[in-house]
Formats: sequence, C-alpha cells, structure tokens
Amino acid sequence: MVNTTAGSSPSAADQPPGTAASPAGAGTPEAQQQSVTTWDGFHAFATTPVAAPPPREAPPRSLEERLAYHSRFVTVRTPAIDALAKNVRTLMILGRHQTVTARPSLIVTGPAGAGKTTALLQVGRACHLAHTRRHGPTATAGQVPVAYVLVPPAASAKTLATEFARYLGIPVAAGMSQAQITNSVCHTYTAAKVQLVMIDEVHRLNPRTTTGAQSADLIKDLTERIGATFVYAGIDVTATPLFTGVRGAQLAGRASLIDCAAFPARLGDQEPFRDLITAMEAALDLRHHKPGTLPRLSPYLHQRTAGRIGSLARLIRQAAITTLIDGTERITKTTLETIRLDHLAEQHYRPHNRPRRSTSTP
Repeated sequence: MVNTTAGSSPSAADQPPGTAASPAGAGTPEAQQQSVTTWDGFHAFATTPVAAPPPREAPPRSLEERLAYHSRFVTVRTPAIDALAKNVRTLMILGRHQTVTARPSLIVTGPAGAGKTTALLQVGRACHLAHTRRHGPTATAGQVPVAYVLVPPAASAKTLATEFARYLGIPVAAGMSQAQITNSVCHTYTAAKVQLVMIDEVHRLNPRTTTGAQSADLIKDLTERIGATFVYAGIDVTATPLFTGVRGAQLAGRASLIDCAAFPARLGDQEPFRDLITAMEAALDLRHHKPGTLPRLSPYLHQRTAGRIGSLARLIRQAAITTLIDGTERITKTTLETIRLDHLAEQHYRPHNRPRRSTSTP
C-alpha cells in the first residue's frame, strides 16, 4: 500500500509558544528543505502533500516535474510502519491520563538503512494530521502535537536539552545551566501540549560514560515531566549499552520493541521483498517502463541491497532519474548495474560478484 495522504497548509495561528511564525508557502520546495528537527520544518513536512503517482487520466507531466517526483518518490507502507502506528496510537491512549510515573514508550530498532527514520516520521506526520483533523486548526492554535529530536554526537545532557529547546525555538542563553534549559523545555512542551516525542539516533547514547549517563538520566527526567508518549529509534539498540546496567533495565522495563529489520526474500509462503518492489514499480512515472520488470529481478535486487528498504528505494529512484535523463525511460538490470549505491550495500553485494581466482597450478 502506497502512502498518499495529503495535509492542509499551515497557518501562523498554529504556532506554539517560543516559536517564530511559519513561513508563508510552507508547501513550497524551499519550505520542504527545512529541517524536521525544528517546529517550522516538521510542520511543513507534515502538511505538505506527499508524492504520488499521477492518475491514469491525468495529462503527462513534464520532465522537470517527473525528475522532482522521483527525487521525492512515494513512501510505501511497510509492516514496521503499520506496527509502529498501531502501537503508538494504543500507547498514547493508554498514557493519556497517567500522571504519576513515565508513560510506556516504544523503541524502533534495526540495522542501518532499514527505514527506521522513515517509519518514525510517517507516524509523526499521521499523528500531527490526526490531531488537526480532530480539533480543527483554530482549536489547536499554539499547540504542538509532535516533537522530533536528534541525539547529537557525543551528546551531553546540556547539548541534548538544547536540541529539545531548539525544536520549539526556546531561547537558550550562553550562561544557562542544564537545569535551567530543562525547566524551560518542560514548561514550554507542557504549555504546547506535546503529545508525541520522537527521539532519533539513540544509539549515540552510551550510559557507560559520564556524559552518556547524564544524557540518559535527562531523557528519563523528561519522560516523567512532559505528558507525552516517547518513541525512540536507533541502530541495533538492544546490542548497545542502552540496554545494560540499571539505566538499561529501566528503559527495557518501560519500552516495547519494534524491530525494523531488513526485508526477507521469503517469509513462509509470502515474498515481502517482492511485494515491496511491486509497490515501488507501480509508483514509477516512466513512459516506456515495462510493468513486472522489477519484481522479476527480485532475487538480484535482494542480493544487491541486502533487503534494506533504504538502499532499495535509493537504487530505484536513481535508476528512474538516470533513465529520464538519458531518454530511455525504462529500468533494466543493465541500468541498475550502473548505479553506485551506499557503501554498506556495495560491500555486501560486490564480494559475491567478483570472479573467483583460479586455484589450479601451472
């Protein structure tokens, strides 16, 4: 299933405390380039209509329009996105009236390139739009249903608290202590009625170090002081120090786990990776591409990408853009072989395809 949900345009009345007004034309390409780690950027992302293939009766799009479309491309709803959406909705209801202790949370884990951030952002978008539909733009003036924060490299408690402040445009003076920043964050997030807090790149936290332990303690403090459901995402989180020791036990005791693993070629009688390819091929806007070509290449594509949705999406998007530029407008295995993928995918694929050296003696 391809996600084609569209949103409404943002307005200045939607701004939360401590933020600047959203720029006019939030659906423009310029607005779409804003970082989603700020309220303006996430609001523009959530309310900009998603990329969608043209209806069959629609007139042909120009080359520039189709290049832009394949650059953005569609988001295919994966089992991980569906599981995350269902669990987030349930936990938000479960913790709605919980005030004494931290609400139950979720952790999205998996290898690099498995679509964790995409899943997180799509669920955040859905939560943002559902909140606006439910209450209306006038009733939600000054409210922020969703916050998205990246853990900075080698994060200290103060730098992490500053990232939370930056999302809502909360002023942070050079001389402010970590406690002062945290208090300001908790007050503003509560006033803005934040319901869902998404923290990405949590694998960067190492509670075995002093700064890492302080950052982990800060997150625990925020979960108890902000009335929101927290969702974390990171690379192979269960294999990191986050799940060890006293702090790890606390996190593991509160958080459910969603594994955003690479797609298997086969799962019983099903072929989930082939289904994913079929959905992506159906979304192409190429005039001469032959339907069924990419699903037939499923074994090759799985070997090429190790089943990672990020690598697969990049490969198909780059191949589509290549064929638009050279005028062929059809993707073949020859086209795909010319594309250089991310290093992780190339390292997985190339060793399997190098010719073996002869072991015979002269």
